[in-house]
Amino acid sequence: MNQIYTENRKAFFNYEILEKLEAGIELLGFEVKAVKNGQASLDSAYVAIRGGEAFLIGAQIAPYQPSNTPKEYEPARTRKLLLTKKEIAALLGFEQKKGLTIVPLSLYNKGGRVKVAVAVVRGKKKFDKRAVIKKRETDREIDRAMKER
Repeated sequence: MNQIYTENRKAFFNYEILEKLEAGIELLGFEVKAVKNGQASLDSAYVAIRGGEAFLIGAQIAPYQPSNTPKEYEPARTRKLLLTKKEIAALLGFEQKKGLTIVPLSLYNKGGRVKVAVAVVRGKKKFDKRAVIKKRETDREIDRAMKER
């Protein structure tokens, strides 16, 4: 059973998701403990392809035990994503297209390993976001009206 440790909720609101992938992530031992303890954040994180490798940039993983963490540890360091060459080539093709970007959606557990759900996304326009908010509010009002009956 997959347990979700953290989600990038803003990604679902700010972007239109085109394609999803699953990737492993290269973490240090105390980073794994911190992620499992819920001390990770994917806000403002993104994925970049450099030199034939995929990297997660901007993800914050707070130290598990600050007093036992190495002094040179940086919570927002760049972390390598574990993908096949075929997956990296596909992501590189998407990254080079204008208007598309790659963002992490969530960190979760799969078979005792920490995995990252990565998505190729296109930014939503302001009117799209407004439409989503309006639909959410009307659904909420309908639910309230149904409860009163």
